[in-house]
Formats: sequence, structure tokens, C-alpha cells
Amino acid sequence: MNHNRQIYRDRRAALLIQMRAQSGGGLAIVPTAPEVARNRDSLFPYRHDSYFYYVSGFPEPEAVVALVAGPDGDRHILFCREKNEEREIWDGFRYGPDAAREIFGFDETHPIAELERMLPELAADQPALYTPLGLFPAWDRKVTDLLNEVRNRIRTGVAAPEEIVDVRQPLDALRLVKDAHELTLMRRAAQISSGAHRRAMDRTRPGWHEYRVEAELAHEFLRSGAQAVAYSSIVAGGPNACVLHYRDNNRELQNGELLLVDAGCEYQSYASDITRTFPVNGKFTGPQKAVYELVLLAQLACIDAVKPGADFHDYHRVAERVLAQGFIDLGLCKGNLDEVLESGSYKQYYMHRAGHWLGMDVHDAGLYQIKGASQKLVPGMVLTVEPGAYIRPADNVPEEFWDIGVRIEDDVAVTATGCENLTAATPKSVAEVEAACRR
Repeated sequence: MNHNRQIYRDRRAALLIQMRAQSGGGLAIVPTAPEVARNRDSLFPYRHDSYFYYVSGFPEPEAVVALVAGPDGDRHILFCREKNEEREIWDGFRYGPDAAREIFGFDETHPIAELERMLPELAADQPALYTPLGLFPAWDRKVTDLLNEVRNRIRTGVAAPEEIVDVRQPLDALRLVKDAHELTLMRRAAQISSGAHRRAMDRTRPGWHEYRVEAELAHEFLRSGAQAVAYSSIVAGGPNACVLHYRDNNRELQNGELLLVDAGCEYQSYASDITRTFPVNGKFTGPQKAVYELVLLAQLACIDAVKPGADFHDYHRVAERVLAQGFIDLGLCKGNLDEVLESGSYKQYYMHRAGHWLGMDVHDAGLYQIKGASQKLVPGMVLTVEPGAYIRPADNVPEEFWDIGVRIEDDVAVTATGCENLTAATPKSVAEVEAACRR
């Protein structure tokens, strides 16, 4: 984990500035994610809450950040587990409050057991309480108990916060624009995932099962230092490539069909998200190549549309126009471009948006529209660019196109002059993909 304390302290300071501007001050309390039972006495591998980690850099469970924007100045407080030699023998290292204060740059640290006692004191006479609402049911109950406890102390001369704000709203705006440190981590995540996709292209053979390709991806992720997958890998052969969120990954791959792989690793809490589509036997057929080159044409046009000042939705509109015209040219849609766009007939083959924000979460924080208007792109935003074509068997579809599913996805950062394709090292042209397959 990264322990650059100043980065996280600066993020907390930015949140405190927003709290003062919006509410005149207040208390922010941000919990990390609870541990989750997998079955009986086994837990899922622990993954901290992204909002909590964004303002703390602290990786352990049972922790809460409390930030006070008060009349006497700001306070950065962390509640965490105490050192416990016996539990560390069983479960591993714990920082403990003293080490956590120094390493993670907090003004104060306290045992998590002190949280319920101290929160009413911290919340008393604050104009606003900033906390995630509806994220964790147990935390919602804790917040309700906190407010009731402060209200019960009204005779002592204190008042409860009058304004309750979901802290994710100001944090979303901060998380949407990545700093240099975040972009460095995302470039590394992209580099690892690009290598995994190249490995998949190189090794896949007819007769393999989809899960064997998934194992090759996981091998490359972990051996390169990634901590986990950023999301469940999609390894979709043949007709499965036309299922957008296919997850079974258990079909035997057949000679002559395409394999769509949507997979990315998480590196130091930052996600990558790449999709490539390649022939199982290493060579595109005529219809496969035609559809693939259409999707690639759309994807390249979309990337060209990503630049500062553009509307977020602009590149989706580009995808729609290029794909719709391509479907007309292939005989899959009838009419001229305006007619096909107006009728929506192209959505038989392309039914999703062209991308999403990317960061600590694969579908990252941030608004796409503000008061009905598209979010404007600014340097530091990172998004995916992923048009596709999914052609299922149907009476109006020539049989040569049946079960061809193609998606091409890259991770793109907005720069001052245009954009940077973080995943450009992943083979993408027909020639590059066929060369990477090396059958």
C-alpha cells in the first residue's frame, strides 16, 4: 500500500474546505467497508471502502476517519484497531493507533472502541454532519444513534447538526479529477492488464475452456504485482460474446469463432479495464474482420473526440453515428443514417454507452450530467472508450454474421491538449491482433 501521507492529508484538507464553503464547517465521518463472511467462519478477501481509502490511505478494516472543520481550526482524526499480539499471530500485522498517526499523517488517532464515546462530543454544536448515507446499513444505524444521543444532550446546552450531507457528493467531485500520483498508479495498472491481454492472445487455443484463459489473465495480474481483479473477468467465446455481462466462463472454445475478453487488474486500489476481441484460431474470417474493423473505426473516432472542453456524452454520439453507418453498409440496418439513428434500429447490435469514469472503482465516482447538462471533460479525468457490436441470430440478420460479438475498450486520460491512451500497448489493429495470436 502507498503511504504518501501528504497526498491523503491534502485530500482531507480539500474536503474540509468544501465543508466550510457549503455549510460553514461541520464534522465528516467516513467509515471503511466491513469485513464480509464468505461462508461459515471464512471471510472474503478484504477490500477497503474507496471513499475511506481516498482520504486516508489506511488499508485495515474496523476504521473510521473523522474530520472536524471547527471554529478553532481543522482536526484530522483516525479511529482504528489497537495492536493485539495474539490477533496478529492469527490474522496478520496491525498498525495500531500510534503508528497509524505517524505513518498516515493524522493529528489524532484513537482505538476504534472509543468511537461511540467520542462521536457525540465531536458532533455537538456542528452545523453539519457529512457522512455516507445508505452505503452500509450498520453505519446508518450508528449515525442515527449518534444524532439521537446529541439531541438527548440538549439540556446541557449543545445542539445536534441541523444539516446532514452525503459526504460522497463532495468527494465524488474530488475523485473525478486524478492527480499525478493517481495517474501513475493507473498507468501501472494499465500496463499489467495490457500484458495479461497479450498473454491471453498468445496462449489461447481451440479446445481450451474459457476458464483456462481466465487463469492466464489472473496469473499475469498477480505475478506482476496487482492485488486483485478490478472486476470479475469476462471471457466470452462465440455466442457468449453477445452477452454483455457474461460471467460463467465455462464454455469450450471452438475453432473459427471469436473470443471477447473484458478484464483488468486492480493495482494499489486503482482499476484498469480493457476489452479485446480476437479469433480463437488466430485468424479473422471475412465477416468477423468486417465487424471488427467497424468497431475499431468507431473506437478510434471516439478516442479522437476525448479532449478538454468536450461534453462527456460527445464520444458516445460519435460511436452511435459510426456504428449505425457501418451497420447500414453491412446490410444489418435499413434506411439512411438519420433514419437509423432516429428509429434506434442500430440498438439491435449496439445497446450500451461508449464508456464510463475509471479510477479507484471500475465504474468510478463522478456525475455524468449536472442539472441536465453533460459533464465537461477536464485534464485529469479518466474514462473508458468501449464501443461494440453484438450480432445475435435473428430473421433480419444474414447467417454469416450470427454470434459475432466484438468490443474494443481502452482506458483514456484527458490531458491539457487531448488525451492519453493508458492501454495503447494492447494489440488492437487486425494485423496486431493476428500477430499477437501467432497460431
